[in-house]
Amino acid sequence: MATMEKIVSLCKRRGFVYPGSEIYGGLANTYDYGPLGAELKNNVKQAWWKYFVQGRDDMVGIDGGIIANSKIWEASGHVKEFKDPLVECKKCHKRFRPDKLKDASKCPECGGGMTKEKFFSGMFETIIGPVKEEGATVYLRPETAQNIFINFKNVLDSTNIKIPFGIGQMGKSFRNEITTGQFIFRTIEFEIMELEYFIAPDAEWKEIFEGWVKYMRGFMGIIGLDKKKMHNEEIPEKERAHYSKRTIDMQYEFPFGQDELWAIAYRTDYDLKNHQKMSGQNLEYFDEKEKKKYIPHVIEPTFGVDRTVLAVLSEAYREEKLDDGGIRTVLGLNPNMAPYKAAVFPLLKNKPELVVKAKEIYDNLKNHFTIVFDDNGNIGKRYRRQDEIGTPYTITVDFESLEKNDVTIRDRDTMKQERVKIENLVEYLGNKLK
Repeated sequence: MATMEKIVSLCKRRGFVYPGSEIYGGLANTYDYGPLGAELKNNVKQAWWKYFVQGRDDMVGIDGGIIANSKIWEASGHVKEFKDPLVECKKCHKRFRPDKLKDASKCPECGGGMTKEKFFSGMFETIIGPVKEEGATVYLRPETAQNIFINFKNVLDSTNIKIPFGIGQMGKSFRNEITTGQFIFRTIEFEIMELEYFIAPDAEWKEIFEGWVKYMRGFMGIIGLDKKKMHNEEIPEKERAHYSKRTIDMQYEFPFGQDELWAIAYRTDYDLKNHQKMSGQNLEYFDEKEKKKYIPHVIEPTFGVDRTVLAVLSEAYREEKLDDGGIRTVLGLNPNMAPYKAAVFPLLKNKPELVVKAKEIYDNLKNHFTIVFDDNGNIGKRYRRQDEIGTPYTITVDFESLEKNDVTIRDRDTMKQERVKIENLVEYLGNKLK
């Protein structure tokens, strides 16, 4: 059974995720992605971009900056509204969000009493300029959406796209979270995959909203998540963001419990209307078909990259009891999520003829797939290592390979082996990895 402790241990041991700033004692709730984690994270993002942006005729993409004019965040309401409640323990002085505590009057760490609730800004503030006192105050973005809204007119003017259409992007965001934790689930620096879908004000937004909920669930199969573990949580009006008329949290069953993985919100015309008012720029859309101008409304599907990576790892982790009584740890990743699609082994690393042949195969296959060459330890240990990092197939070059020009391919999930001609390897893996 997957537990957070086992997942965290595997991530550190195998190079998926490392604690941030570790050699200097760390920095709470910050993490770095290692070699395998970087590959897995990129696979998630590439699959999202292909499914939500490249795979649709009504979508385009942008890549907005992290730092922007502070007036953007004033117009969007974040400077005023993006605040969370805070209480502090009078004894140990640790701070918590009271809405995340079972008992907001008692410290969950030491049992001490709490201060009265006050509010703090979730925005990270910084200064542009060589002299702090003379510099301009700006904010690290707490969401990627505003990049899309402020470039709405630019996208219209530089493309032929027509409403209804969407703009997608992915990138880093920053929130001054007090209550963080559960590994990479909630951190102060994180990555978002987000899109804004623009519709006419009189469009059937409820129908379009539900269509997007269904389409979002389709992404689960692509990355290997069990749809039965996803639950839609309707957010009541008092708990919704200041810009939202309707929000659904799409909650996933993580090892630590059910919590938000993705979300979808109906933002109405809140953002474009406020940016038009504050900037003085006309952000209206001219509908050629209807022969009228209007400020579009927006439906916003949002995906946390790091949370999605954690969900993928949680879904894939399993332990199997072997016939010899041992335990095999496996990451049963969907092949398109696996950091390496295959590993190439020489049966023995001290036999030059096997190593040369294995290197030839590796050099050819890496032109087609993301693969790894592995000659470290005996063949059994190599199998276990590749199982644990989720590699779907291992390719072993043995002495028979030198005579018959074929190799042994082992399947990660079934552990079954078969002989395949070297000349057919690209086609074989291509068919298996579809």
